[in-house]
Amino acid sequence: MPPAGPGRGSHRRPPQRRPTPPRRTPDPPRRIAFDLLAAIRERGAYANLTLPGLLDHEGLDERDAALATELGYGTVRWQGTLDAILARCLDRSPAELDPPVLDVLRLGAYQILHTRIPAYAAVAATVNLAGSVVGEGPARLVNAVLRKVSQRDLDSWISELAPPAADDGGSDDSDIARLALRHAHPEWIVRALADSLGPDRAELDDALAANNERPIVHLVARRMGRDELAEQVRGEPGPWSSHAVRIPHGGSPHSFAEIRDRRAGVQDEGSQLMALALADPSLHMDEPTGWWLDMCAGPGGKAALLSALAPEDVRILAADRAPHRSQLVARATSGERVHVVTADGLAPPWRDGFADRVLVDAPCSGLGALRRRPDARWRRTPQDVTELVELQRGLLSRALGAARPGGVVAYVTCSPHRAETVEIVHWALARGGASTLDARSSLPTQLPALGVGPYVQLWPHRHGTDAMFLALLRVH
Repeated sequence: MPPAGPGRGSHRRPPQRRPTPPRRTPDPPRRIAFDLLAAIRERGAYANLTLPGLLDHEGLDERDAALATELGYGTVRWQGTLDAILARCLDRSPAELDPPVLDVLRLGAYQILHTRIPAYAAVAATVNLAGSVVGEGPARLVNAVLRKVSQRDLDSWISELAPPAADDGGSDDSDIARLALRHAHPEWIVRALADSLGPDRAELDDALAANNERPIVHLVARRMGRDELAEQVRGEPGPWSSHAVRIPHGGSPHSFAEIRDRRAGVQDEGSQLMALALADPSLHMDEPTGWWLDMCAGPGGKAALLSALAPEDVRILAADRAPHRSQLVARATSGERVHVVTADGLAPPWRDGFADRVLVDAPCSGLGALRRRPDARWRRTPQDVTELVELQRGLLSRALGAARPGGVVAYVTCSPHRAETVEIVHWALARGGASTLDARSSLPTQLPALGVGPYVQLWPHRHGTDAMFLALLRVH
């Protein structure tokens, strides 16, 4: 047998191992945005409740916190349109991808199409994130897909994917589909807003666009003057509510001493107007009982404001059926003349006819607060509205029973969906025992675009508030 030559037998070199790639470390803002998407997907977390905790845990500076917020909220808000674009850049449906990979792709596509981050930088940063959270193999897919996304801007993608407008031979259905794609709303929500606004498609376009704007923080002055609060927090007096301050510069409102000691609170100006309307002194009555009722009081903002607005001889009963929400009410109204109970408004412990004024801010779809809850538009379904209608009817019926003859009930929802607003009120009126008041006359006279009445529907694009609905009913 010949001796072993070079490279044979015992002299054979061991196989060369590929060097292990260095472990990727994503930048904190993108990692936080990814963690937010994962929390929503995996455990049904709410974006507006989850993101503050993620930011606090990382201790980011103001700039990085702002970037994480923009990327997280923006990606959630634009999810439907991003998926439509990604579908054109994939060889499969986005739904067939591993969910974490789809989260990364959405996050990268949002950066490319909606921020000033250069496309090459957005792709590189997202591929780096992908390598860390989903692995090097999927990272290569992310790189290829995002490069395709970056070949067009958002308007070009919309033009390519959207059906023709009605003026170009399209139908009303195609108009709805086009607006849904342009503004990243499910089509059923676009239809609901169209039904409430009427046939003006230009205003519908404005309303949808307003839902995608970054909301500013609204504060309410309770135990201090509005102007004093505005000066202390470097804010601006709200244009409608005599208690409102708006904070255009952003930041965390809970850092303000006025919020911590409950002289002020965080409350949308539209929500404040609902309490102001019910407290309107012109809604007077003979021989009042001295009791006002807030039936669905959690988390307590309206009850606290009603306490500040009510005459000195009025006591307020605030109820919520969820113990943790009634605890929030108790905290918000601590030191006020508010009696808090944990009680179901459909099976209440109070007697009928005991209250002069009743507020029922009914649980609803929340379609009026889509600016503040970016995931709500994809979380809610038409079936949710159908189920909520039964609850809303029951609560309004109980509210009318709780008010004494001559008393006033304010029916309020944070939704413009007609099934949750005017149709609920019409149902209650058809049963008899109450009549409508013109709610416009109980609101500040400078409020514009309130329509013909007797109800009030606020809108983000008209009033800069959540889309609150108000009906005032007088009990016979």
